[in-house]
Amino acid sequence: MSATEIHGECARGFEGVRDAFASNFDSGSEVGASFAATRNGEFVVDLWAGYADKARSRPWQRDTIVNVYSTTKAITATCAHILVDRGLLDVDAPVAKYWPEFAQAGKERITTRQLLSHSAGLAGVRRPLRVDSYYNWTEMTDALAAETPWWEPGTASGYHAITYGYLVGEVIRRITGKSVGAFLREEVTGPLHAEFHIGLTPAEEARAADLVPPTAEETAAAGAPVALDPESLLGKVMSNPQLRPDEGNSHAWRAAEIPAANGHGNARSTAKIMAALANGGRLGNVRLMRESTLEKAVEEQSYAQDLVLPLKMRWGLGFMMTSDTLPLGPNPRIFGHGGWGGSLAFADLDAKVSWAYVMNKMSPGTTGDTRGFLTMMALYEAL
Repeated sequence: MSATEIHGECARGFEGVRDAFASNFDSGSEVGASFAATRNGEFVVDLWAGYADKARSRPWQRDTIVNVYSTTKAITATCAHILVDRGLLDVDAPVAKYWPEFAQAGKERITTRQLLSHSAGLAGVRRPLRVDSYYNWTEMTDALAAETPWWEPGTASGYHAITYGYLVGEVIRRITGKSVGAFLREEVTGPLHAEFHIGLTPAEEARAADLVPPTAEETAAAGAPVALDPESLLGKVMSNPQLRPDEGNSHAWRAAEIPAANGHGNARSTAKIMAALANGGRLGNVRLMRESTLEKAVEEQSYAQDLVLPLKMRWGLGFMMTSDTLPLGPNPRIFGHGGWGGSLAFADLDAKVSWAYVMNKMSPGTTGDTRGFLTMMALYEAL
């Protein structure tokens, strides 16, 4: 019996998932979290527990949401592929077809395929940016339109940690006339009744959990670097402007639209969006895209050492793909994204399964966090 009260429901046969989820709390590695999973579009797991703040004064509720950092990228990619499905976006056309100002500094032939697969060479901006530049959409897109690629586009992938959202998001905005947050609300989360947002209203922010960054002691114990090497590509990308983990608790961060990093949701809402993808682009009477469009979206674009992250990454078009170095289940067509601190959201086209893990206690490194992984393993053992 867990010392932590676990809320929510598990279908019969999925009790092991509850046990794995509870063990994260019993080990002291959680403050607040949720985990949800679907099979054939129906929820088989929907759990939450713990607290929404570091002081453990606000219980994590059924409708608590939290910043999931780069897990947001899977949702933004979904928005782009909806436009592909409607014939409004050709991923092999030059980005400049939709965003004419982008055709500067040798970027005339860069395609949206390269933006989605992190191979455009625009992982960062060389021009010094203000501390609050991330909150100014025009400033960021103008800077990227003027930027020269950091490597020859299409020759290698290098994680576009923050710039991905402005790049793909501006293509979406130019085509639709809507911000990513507005398009998501109207075309995805509204029809699906899923509580996931890019850009929070005051009412939504009131339900947001506070992120709890790792302490210096936890970081040291995990063997993770306390600071990034400023001469590394990752160090350069993440220092202009510097992104701090506690930034995710600020009003400015929550209210802005940063489609690579500031999506807010819970496991239930995120798993529901991924359930539509796991079931070929449709959930119930809501169709996001045709299965043929989705199959092209999850075709492998690259599987190689990343130029920015210290990892070998397998990329689809905007989605992390399961691989030998990042195993996310037993089947080959598992795709989604993970976020800084530990959040995860994936869909399995072969098993028609989706799952999401969302938490506020951030892990200290990019590897070694087993909380979501072990809960996912328990899910597959129950299937």
